[in-house]
Amino acid sequence: MKRHLTIALVALAAILAGAGFWLFGPERKPVAAAPLPASVPVVAATVTGKDVPIYLRGIGTVIAYNTDVVRSQIQGQIVKIAFTEGQTVKAGDLLAQIDPRPYEAQIVQLTANRDRNQAQLANAEANLSRYSQLGDKGYATPQLIETQTAQVAQLKAAVKADQAQIDQANVQLSYTRLTSAITGITGVRQIDVGNVIHPTDPNGLVVVTQIEPISLLFTLPQTDLPVIQEHAAKGPLKVIAYSQDNKMKLDEGTLVLVNNEIAGTTGTVQLKAEFPNHEHRLWPGQLVNARLLLEMRKDALTVAGSAVQQGPNGSYVYVVSADQTATLRPVHVAQISDGQALIDQGLKSGDVVVVDGQYRLTEGSRVRELHGKAAQEADLQSAVQDAIP
Repeated sequence: MKRHLTIALVALAAILAGAGFWLFGPERKPVAAAPLPASVPVVAATVTGKDVPIYLRGIGTVIAYNTDVVRSQIQGQIVKIAFTEGQTVKAGDLLAQIDPRPYEAQIVQLTANRDRNQAQLANAEANLSRYSQLGDKGYATPQLIETQTAQVAQLKAAVKADQAQIDQANVQLSYTRLTSAITGITGVRQIDVGNVIHPTDPNGLVVVTQIEPISLLFTLPQTDLPVIQEHAAKGPLKVIAYSQDNKMKLDEGTLVLVNNEIAGTTGTVQLKAEFPNHEHRLWPGQLVNARLLLEMRKDALTVAGSAVQQGPNGSYVYVVSADQTATLRPVHVAQISDGQALIDQGLKSGDVVVVDGQYRLTEGSRVRELHGKAAQEADLQSAVQDAIP
């Protein structure tokens, strides 16, 4: 019996010891809180107001202001070429000389005929004067005087005809000098010295194109026509020509024509601009990008074009709040030009907008703004990623 009592006491002691450990054991540690999400590194910029040009953009073809195909009006052998291909020539400059000797000989012959008829006319007029004096005294018949008068009139007409033929021959002689009708640049020579040129030759001698000034034909959608007419009514509109990659500004000109009809097949309207082209950056046949300047919008809000994202509900940007969280903000983009987006709805001056790194953001994401070299490296990395297909 003493043995059973001992076992019972040991068991009770074990139970009490376990309960005491549970009640008065080591202090229990609190459960650790979930860690905060890491901040997303971004590059941000402040929205500012500045003057922004409003453009309409189109693609156009440069055309020569004037084009002159130098053709001969007579037939003859080319004895001299007075220009080199690609040379700048002025109006009236000699380009080629046709052999003038056949036309000079013709003028000599016609001049001799005129002189002969003039001599005969002088003799006939002298006879008419004598006959008239004799007729007054009754020594010459009226018939003789009338015949002599007719002969004088006939010789006068012959002299006039001779002079007309001489004048015509002189015109033909002037055609032996092939000159430029305009100031411009010569193209490829179509005929060489020693060959015979004809008025019917389709290519003529050479083509001279006037490129100073020069013209540009470009098209815009017909929906832009009302706004073009509205701004054109206020004064001449400026047109700026850029290279096809939009990296080089070629020249600035003026809109001179809005065509009088809309192309039904394409729904576009054709416009013509004129450029001074002093540096010869515009060349006939060249394709260029044309920007028609409508107005200069004062104190317009702009952000980097990379800041604008597209979603199912339209354009939006991420705005950095004062607590360094990103907020999605819908915006309306009026235009994107030279990497800058013009925002006319959704932002105000002073807003801080994420321009790089927004692809990792969601509504309410915490952000960490990068500056200086870190921002440059982030921009470079983003550009490399965008370039990877």
